[in-house]
Amino acid sequence: MKAGNVKHMFKGKAVVTMIVLAALLLLSRPGYSQKGGVYKQKSTYSGFPSLIWPKLYATSFEKAKDDLGEYDKPVFSDAVLAMQGKVVTLPGYMMPFENGIKGNHFMLSSLPINACFFCGVGGPETVVEVFALKSMTYTEKPIEVKGKLMLNERNPDQMIYILENAEVLGEIGF
Repeated sequence: MKAGNVKHMFKGKAVVTMIVLAALLLLSRPGYSQKGGVYKQKSTYSGFPSLIWPKLYATSFEKAKDDLGEYDKPVFSDAVLAMQGKVVTLPGYMMPFENGIKGNHFMLSSLPINACFFCGVGGPETVVEVFALKSMTYTEKPIEVKGKLMLNERNPDQMIYILENAEVLGEIGF
């Protein structure tokens, strides 16, 4: 047997081994079950990623004027208006801004801190101002927050989305 044939033979065995290992991993995952030869997820995860953020992203802006001058006024879509005052759960990245490392008033960004609204990549529709019921220690890991969604189109000192009476559900593990 030539050296090239041996290499080819081991490549084939490596591929077969990888496929078998992948199948074993899939079978051993606690979130899946086998029924009739078909693998189905046992439970539905309703968390990260969110179906709420894409709706919030659909907000557009128009130029408006008031006593203080010109500003960008948010124009909320019907889907966003329907969420006004409703309790929603959002995944995201915590951005403290009051007491630094710990506080109950912080920003939640759908984007990691290096790509967030304040760093120039996302727009104001990618962040939510959070008023939590309890103080939260800053974490770099994504978290889930549940609260009453309020829409703000008039107060320039606050973000366009606000979560009131919010509860931090915890970090999202991968």
